[in-house]
Amino acid sequence: MERIFLLKGLDCPNCSAKIEKEVGDLENVNSSSVNLMKQTLTIQTETFDNSIVEQIETIVHSHEPDVEVSEKKESYTTKTYLLKGLDCPNCSAKIEKEVGDLEDVSSSVVNLMKQTLTISVKTSASGKIQDEVATIVHSHEPDVKVSEQTDSYVTKKYLLKGLDCPNCSAKIEKEVGELEGVALSEVNLMKQTLTVSMDHNKAASMLDMVTTIVHSHEPDVEVSEQKADTSVAPDKKEKTPVYSDDKKLTIRLISGAVIYAVGMGLTLFGHVSLPVELGVLIVAYIILGWDVVWQAVKNITRGQIFDEHFLMSLSTIGAFAIGEYPEAVAVMLFYQVGEFFQSLAVKRSRKSISDLMDIRPDSATVRRNGELVVVAPETVSIGELIVVKPGEKIPLDGIVTEGESMLDTRALTGESVPRSIRKGEEALSGCVNQSGVLTIKVTKSFGESTVTKIIDLVENASSRKAPTENFITTFARYYTPIVVGMAAILAIIPPVILGGGWSEWLRRGFVFLIVSCPCALVISIPLTFFGGIGAASKRGVLVKGSNYLEALNKVSVVVFDKTGTLTKGVFKVVDITVEFGFTKEQVLEYAAQAESYSNHPIAKSIKEAFGKTIDQSVLSGYEEISGHGIRVLIGGKRVLAGNSKLMDSEKVSYAACQSAGTKVYIAVDGRYAGCIVIADEVKDDSQNAIASLKKIGVEKTVMLTGDDEKIGKAVAEQLGLDEYYAQLLPDQKVEKLEYLDQHKTKGSKLAFVGDGINDAPVLARADVGIAMGGLGSDAAIEAADVVLMTDEPSKLVDAIDVAKATKRIVMQNIIIALGIKSVFLILGALGIAGMWEAVFGDVGVTIIAVLNAMRILKK
Repeated sequence: MERIFLLKGLDCPNCSAKIEKEVGDLENVNSSSVNLMKQTLTIQTETFDNSIVEQIETIVHSHEPDVEVSEKKESYTTKTYLLKGLDCPNCSAKIEKEVGDLEDVSSSVVNLMKQTLTISVKTSASGKIQDEVATIVHSHEPDVKVSEQTDSYVTKKYLLKGLDCPNCSAKIEKEVGELEGVALSEVNLMKQTLTVSMDHNKAASMLDMVTTIVHSHEPDVEVSEQKADTSVAPDKKEKTPVYSDDKKLTIRLISGAVIYAVGMGLTLFGHVSLPVELGVLIVAYIILGWDVVWQAVKNITRGQIFDEHFLMSLSTIGAFAIGEYPEAVAVMLFYQVGEFFQSLAVKRSRKSISDLMDIRPDSATVRRNGELVVVAPETVSIGELIVVKPGEKIPLDGIVTEGESMLDTRALTGESVPRSIRKGEEALSGCVNQSGVLTIKVTKSFGESTVTKIIDLVENASSRKAPTENFITTFARYYTPIVVGMAAILAIIPPVILGGGWSEWLRRGFVFLIVSCPCALVISIPLTFFGGIGAASKRGVLVKGSNYLEALNKVSVVVFDKTGTLTKGVFKVVDITVEFGFTKEQVLEYAAQAESYSNHPIAKSIKEAFGKTIDQSVLSGYEEISGHGIRVLIGGKRVLAGNSKLMDSEKVSYAACQSAGTKVYIAVDGRYAGCIVIADEVKDDSQNAIASLKKIGVEKTVMLTGDDEKIGKAVAEQLGLDEYYAQLLPDQKVEKLEYLDQHKTKGSKLAFVGDGINDAPVLARADVGIAMGGLGSDAAIEAADVVLMTDEPSKLVDAIDVAKATKRIVMQNIIIALGIKSVFLILGALGIAGMWEAVFGDVGVTIIAVLNAMRILKK
């Protein structure tokens, strides 16, 4: 059941995040979401309980006493729409915002990976909302199909065991997606899975249809429906390597190569008849290329003519026809060698990311009925106690109730230095316990745990294609039939016009065909992006798709939030000024005593700076004045602790402090005693990060903050930022971001770096949303396009560095492939290049491109 509350007057991002968390922790609340721009709180509850209103009011007023809390009485309905064809991150953010701004809509969330839009809408307006949604979507993406997802849609996942061809996987995804009744089709090459969202009427027959399509491209791939696995260690089954296919291919290649070598020996040194020589070479050709020819025949019967199988078959059979026997077999041999290298490269990339994903726990030791029981992590409930021994992975998120230890967080953050953990602190799944035994109270189910979300994020990153990948796929679709036509013209037109010489022009045509095969591009480009995502993950940077990896290359403006991003988000006393007759110790003690009842971050920082036990028995007449400060009697002395408004209202003469930071003025018996300055510490890494960004080509660095002008200016000057904007509310941050976006260099991208909790609107609006310190933050993992898993701003430099390296390799492969092929195409057309040169122009270039692509794995 969904209930929506108006929080009139709420404008503090930090407080809204705390309210969201604390309400979400209430007993009967399943989920809680604050929309700061609309000043609403949306909750999902199990029962209709009016006492929850009082609980929410108590929580809200503990952070924001002046906010008015009231419940929206009109009922709301949740609807999900399929946005088939949506693949633009920037457009999806705009759609989400504009739909969310509709009068009758309380929340709007676009899932770009699933191509869905989920909204909460007034029940009375639910009938007309689809037209409004469609209008907004089509204003940004005219070709996207909008349809409501109902219970009639089901999602199934199919295992494609043995699939390792990026080109074939793209074709399978496209053809399954075009089936009637299919709303979404998505191939995950790393997991070798196909996810299909379809009408329930198609579910029974979908396996057969998928199998037919898959086998039309990859006959040896095993297709089966993936079932839920609840065993203790489900991942171990997937990790068992299968070598049979590699062995078969290796045996074929060696056998075919040996027989081909025998045939070449007979040709060069033997004095045998032509039929014997031809017979040996045909046997070698059949061993090496029967599957390619058979696949070409099957594709032709289905109307799929222009692909690499057709090109290889036509060119090699044609070479036999014109008497180029050794060359024909060589083309097929080296084509298969190229396919072997491609398979090897994909498996190596898959293993690289799979090794990273080894953070998935195999089991959990849970305490039940006084005994320790080893179970699957999926079966552990929230609130249960689990025990983690030294050397074991923490299987679920929770709070340490007993013990202390050092944790290895390398797999999650890329940090080599262990972190300490003790009672009362949060333990995150995926970390390895190094020393002491820990007892942990589970706070999240396995499906919602940090390790599961990170694994899912990385595994599914390859489903979001970069523009370059999409271009290469489209390019290959039109390129192949064009070059086949050009080869036909080259083979037929000149002898018709010039007369005679059919054999020579046919040979040139077949050379042209062999060289023109686009394998080098369609294999190496996706492989490079695939490897780039893995390389970034090793550095503790999670990139949600190759589209974002490519976008990082074009970032010219980086906008930072201040608190928690460039600063530590921890308030600390940085200065104390005193008037004559008072000491710093006295002023700090008066302030600590006055703030002793408060849990506000400012009060905590003062008490921490004081560092001594406070005797509250000497306090009386404690009074907190909203928006001003505190009035209290301490040992009979009337003490005031607060801002300048308090001093003015109490008519205390004071000297205004000019330091940057939050000021707490202290007065004793009407006499001004001094001022305590509290500021948020700048991270040690921030200055280096800003300087490094400028070195790698970022044109402008900007800071947006809700703090006052002096604090913003001081931090900006300290870090060397180009611009800063202070005293901003969340909606004003979005406005400033849009202003900066409009004035950035044409064709470049704008990135926003925030803490991922209270910056969701800005993260969504930026071209690239980057969450800082996302370890364990659900909001960070959900809202951002890129997640930096530590609190170091310099991780952004690492992310851009990997992105640029990936782009360099992609461009190198495009230039190598198209450059060498263009030269050999011209030489082949002129009759200078023969079959051997054609073999290098195709297979040699492919192998070079694949090996070059694999360099990114070492980044």
